[in-house]
Amino acid sequence: MKIIILGAGQVGATLAENLVGEKNEITVIDSDIETLRQLQDRLDLQVVSGMGSHPDVLKKAGAEDADMLIAVTNSDESNMMACQVAYSLFKTPTKIARVRSEQYIIYQEQLFKHLDVPVDHLIAPEQLVTKAIKRLIDYPGALQVVEFAEGKASLVAVKAYYGGLLVGHALSTLKEHIPNVDTRVAAIYRRGRPIRPLGTTIIEADDEVFFIAATKHIRAVMSELQKLESSYKRIMIAGGGLIGAGLAKLLEHNHNVKLIEYSPERAKYLSAHLDKTIVFSGDASDHELL
Repeated sequence: MKIIILGAGQVGATLAENLVGEKNEITVIDSDIETLRQLQDRLDLQVVSGMGSHPDVLKKAGAEDADMLIAVTNSDESNMMACQVAYSLFKTPTKIARVRSEQYIIYQEQLFKHLDVPVDHLIAPEQLVTKAIKRLIDYPGALQVVEFAEGKASLVAVKAYYGGLLVGHALSTLKEHIPNVDTRVAAIYRRGRPIRPLGTTIIEADDEVFFIAATKHIRAVMSELQKLESSYKRIMIAGGGLIGAGLAKLLEHNHNVKLIEYSPERAKYLSAHLDKTIVFSGDASDHELL
């Protein structure tokens, strides 16, 4: 595939490194010539210096016959405009943009449509991290929770502990313990190495067990592998950036949330825009403040 990447920062450079290995034709656009030079020195790709949303720069990068545009600069507006230009002038088939601002994300259903802002796939990294943290808070003891089918099913990773009902027993007995729950063990990691889960596989303490089940049955399956932890009630968040503020907003109506933000101006803004979160202004490493 012929792919154009806008932005040679950490995200753009990592993308380029992974995609080059798949024998794609990669061109990276960035305004920092030195960053582009360093990237070209270590990877087999083309680079173009300039503003990625400018038509002439995109044309120079080969947008006329590109298969995909991935806009991951630090500017939401530049990323969206680049997708618009690629669609309007070059008919680029697939356009991906990184958008960080919540002001755009909350209206994504209305904004990012084919004839409005033509972004085919939206990357909202802070939102992904916020949701991932919230899922871990919702299921104490889980190592990882990944949702599928609009949240109806989940893949969950938990560590099996001594005392878990299934520890020391074969996987086939799981159905006997919770007959009304349909679940499958997808993978097991034992002492850092994957083993294939079979019905005869005996669960050992400290195994990392990955299972998939309906989201409403997660806690029932977790209880077979470890003693369930109590739900978290009081949450303290250090940092009021996009992730910290977004997490506070998700949690504040069902948890007692306190947030510490270093910048007085940002703390004042957050205290005005969050409903129930208590906001402190100061250094989160300050012992007296804590």
